[in-house]
Amino acid sequence: MQRFLLDTHTLLWWLADSEQLGNRCREVIGDQRNQVFVSAATTWEISIKMSLGKLAAPEDIDSIVADEGFSKLPISLYHGQLAGHLPAIHRDPFDRMLIAQAQAEGLILLTADEMIAQYQLRVKNPRK
Repeated sequence: MQRFLLDTHTLLWWLADSEQLGNRCREVIGDQRNQVFVSAATTWEISIKMSLGKLAAPEDIDSIVADEGFSKLPISLYHGQLAGHLPAIHRDPFDRMLIAQAQAEGLILLTADEMIAQYQLRVKNPRK
């Protein structure tokens, strides 16, 4: 069993059955032996982008995450502290939170964002 955290774009690709999501990643996410997490930061980011008209996505991500069998990852004070102390490689606050959560919880972050790989964490590219 492995434990993964989905970056926002990875979750959206999964939900849309996008061709951008590689076959190996589909297998990893779909494997019931793995534990797949979705962060509260992801739903926050999706909601903001939807309200600004920058993203079309399902309205009820909370229910969809549960229906997909994914685990919900809340944001703790510790996660916030870690995110604030990360080196300034990446400026996006949502990505910084995902990095901190992956580090704190020992999760593999499924992301295509190459900047994230510069941090000390395990990353897999979902396009592969």
